[in-house]
Amino acid sequence: MRHSLPQAFTVTRKPAELIIPARSTPREMKDLSDIDDQESLRFHIPTIFFYKNNPEPSMKGKDPVKVIKEAVSRALVFYYPLAGRLREGPDRKLTVDCNAEGVLFIEAEANFKLEQLGNAIQPPCPYLDELLYNVPGSDGIIGCPLLLIQVTRLACGEFSVGLRFNHTIWDGFGFMQFLKTIEEMARGEHSPSVFPVWQRELLNARNPPQVTCIHHEYEETNNNSVPDVLTTTNPNDMIHKSFYFGPKDIKALRQQLPLCLRNCSTFELLSAFIWRCRTIALQLDPVETVRFSCLVNVRGKSYNMHLPTGYYGNAMAFPAVCSKAEVLSRSPLEYAVELVKVAKAKVNEEYIRSVADLMVITGRLAKYPTRANFFISDVSKIGFAEVDLGWGKPILGGIASAFTLISFFIRYIKEDGESGILVPILLPPSNMEKFEEEMKRMIQGSTMEDL
Repeated sequence: MRHSLPQAFTVTRKPAELIIPARSTPREMKDLSDIDDQESLRFHIPTIFFYKNNPEPSMKGKDPVKVIKEAVSRALVFYYPLAGRLREGPDRKLTVDCNAEGVLFIEAEANFKLEQLGNAIQPPCPYLDELLYNVPGSDGIIGCPLLLIQVTRLACGEFSVGLRFNHTIWDGFGFMQFLKTIEEMARGEHSPSVFPVWQRELLNARNPPQVTCIHHEYEETNNNSVPDVLTTTNPNDMIHKSFYFGPKDIKALRQQLPLCLRNCSTFELLSAFIWRCRTIALQLDPVETVRFSCLVNVRGKSYNMHLPTGYYGNAMAFPAVCSKAEVLSRSPLEYAVELVKVAKAKVNEEYIRSVADLMVITGRLAKYPTRANFFISDVSKIGFAEVDLGWGKPILGGIASAFTLISFFIRYIKEDGESGILVPILLPPSNMEKFEEEMKRMIQGSTMEDL
């Protein structure tokens, strides 16, 4: 849903420029992994960070635009593939041409303060188009910049940093690793505390490739001829809202579960709840197959993927579970919780190897269905709220919006210090109304808020 700034507010941008690595970097071609270059990840994700004028002594009097611009240039020495461009080869295989062409950077000036934006800084930020301008021709996949950055000086020394990244290059954890390097460069470090590791071949298909697992996330199971409201509604007519879930809300939902399920994770509980409410709100054909996918990070010893520290490529899968719409809508919350737990439990080394093999066998054309599908990615623990460029931690930072099929769990701290989860949702107007009604019905007497 498009918004424009209030008439009294203005953002003036300088022409976009290219930031190149601070010194010479290797000129080479580097393949993405068979997890990276799948069709499902060929899109861009916007993020935004808002900072008060609270500089450390070493940053007093310094211009955040200049500091961040120089830090990015120095970080690109270590992350030099980001300054390149994607090329597509046989079977749609993506390769980075490390040509040091650079990432896009925009310097901007605004005439308003953070406090004047109020809750508008929260995702979905209604002024994102002004604070992270989509440079024409920059949002493609092949031959386009892999990263777009806009630093906007606000009134009274405050500023925002908007970044949009190509998802084929990295996942949230890889992106956060890069942000940490920018933070370190801004503070005067000469090298990152964690060196980036490419090694994308670690997540390539086997030879010969063989699909050994069932992948509902890529299967088209519906042949319903009834139009899908999510794909037929004009994106500009969608309602975009965020909902805050605090400790009282989580407790109220957990008490609806049988004792044997009350130790489920907050992610499992909230995902199940939102999926169920969303399905009811969409008013689907009762026999329609609905699907839920959760993004699972496969770093760490438990997944046995042997990914080295510093690996910044996509290291995740999004296993799916299915249900008939009527069954999900009429069953108690525990039914959805159990399905979400099943989805998460699917992922192991064999599962992600099978995904990589499927990509090669299908020529990277296997993609998640758009009908009756829903994804949730939990980015609340990645560390976006900790990115300190020398002006303190952000007032709010991280993913800037939801997508039609994808929502995120974002860490949010209220003014009174209470910590909870913010969830942006994108739905057509009438469906959003039903979604809110169903949520409030299920959390009677709680403190759930929409922001």
